[in-house]
Amino acid sequence: MESHSHQSLNYSTREDFSEYVAHLQLHMTLQARNLVPPLIQASDSREQLLQQTQATIEKIISRQAS
Repeated sequence: MESHSHQSLNYSTREDFSEYVAHLQLHMTLQARNLVPPLIQASDSREQLLQQTQATIEKIISRQAS
C-alpha cells in the first residue's frame, strides 16, 4: 500500500513539473517574440492591425499562463 501511494505521489509531482515546464516554454516563446522585431513591416493598415491584434492576444495569453 505504501509503495502505491509513493508511486501516485511521484506521478503527481512529475505531472505538476511537466505542466510547469509547458507553461514556462510558452511564456519564454511569447517573450522572445516580443524581443524580436517583425521581419516584414506591414504594407497597409490591415496588415498593421493584424500584427497589433496578434501581439495583444499573445500578451494576454502569456499573462494568463503565468
